[in-house]
Amino acid sequence: MKFYYSVNWAKTLYFNFKKFPFSIAKKLPFFFYGKVKFTSIKGEIIIRGNIKRGMIGFGQPYEMNTLHKGIAEIFIEGKMIFNGYMQFGKDYFIYIGKNAYCELGNMSSLGTDGKLICIEKIVLGEYCRIGHESQIMDSNFHPMIDTLTGEKLSMTAPINLGNYNYVGNRVSIMSKTKTADYCTIASNSICNKDYFKMGSNILIGGIPAKLIRENISRDWEWEKEALDAFLMI
Repeated sequence: MKFYYSVNWAKTLYFNFKKFPFSIAKKLPFFFYGKVKFTSIKGEIIIRGNIKRGMIGFGQPYEMNTLHKGIAEIFIEGKMIFNGYMQFGKDYFIYIGKNAYCELGNMSSLGTDGKLICIEKIVLGEYCRIGHESQIMDSNFHPMIDTLTGEKLSMTAPINLGNYNYVGNRVSIMSKTKTADYCTIASNSICNKDYFKMGSNILIGGIPAKLIRENISRDWEWEKEALDAFLMI
């Protein structure tokens, strides 16, 4: 009952029964908390695994701050896949463009005031925990050219974050970003390239992000049980 009191039941019921057959919708896998605008929900939404009530929370009050500003917005016209539980903090902006593909791992999260903008492809691994005021965007939104060769540069490129990634607050995850498992990203960093070859258990950070330390990881064994107990409704 810890989250039920703050559920926006009107939006929760509308979304579940609009997007899923009755056999799934009656289980209410999606919970919405606080005010949210459904700009578009025409896209395809898939849940892989056992369906549980409230397993995917939008605006879920799991952080220290308790108040919503009421500016959450969802636009889904591509494909969005949930591989289990997922939490979005308060006042999120989710944009899954037409023909875009977004896959979110079990127990991944995006903190308050987070932005997820997917124009091409974004994949987050299991327990990919992303701090508040961070943004994940696989597009720079504007066409650029090489002024010497005239070559038109691509506006989009896929993003792929590994399992058990810990992303600090106010981090920008940009197109071309790729990380291995057990990667930690320092607060206020900008990631814009392939870090996978650096391996697992690393700390990266800076503008743009670079390797800071090897052989370091969030203590998932210590925290995982507590996270599951607190976040699974």
